[in-house]
Amino acid sequence: MIAHQENNLKLKEKLTQVYGVAVDEIRCEGCLSDAPFFFCKVCSIKSCTQEKKIAGCFQCDDFPCKIIDEFAFPVARQVMLRSVPAWKKLGTEQWMAEEEKRYSCPHCGCKLFRGVKRCRNCKEEVALDGE
Repeated sequence: MIAHQENNLKLKEKLTQVYGVAVDEIRCEGCLSDAPFFFCKVCSIKSCTQEKKIAGCFQCDDFPCKIIDEFAFPVARQVMLRSVPAWKKLGTEQWMAEEEKRYSCPHCGCKLFRGVKRCRNCKEEVALDGE
């Protein structure tokens, strides 16, 4: 989503290798939007939340579940296992503020992506605990 919002071609090129699509297909307006990334259109988490009529895993009494345990991307699974309990505890507004702070470079403030080891802007090393 951030790669699309910022039209970050370097990141889009990296994502083409992960998803096997062209650069112009790397676009997303968010999981709950009408225009999610193609991969997310068939996401078992999205399908589950729609069936349960909830906004996300943070509202589910069954979290974590088999869908999370078997999620295809290990880093994303690790992020969910860390962040969803915090979301439940803090509520959406405070959780979002904490996540925005977490995913900002402590050196220059640039937005970071999950799993990064170094800021793409200032090149300083970053440590994202729990990932």
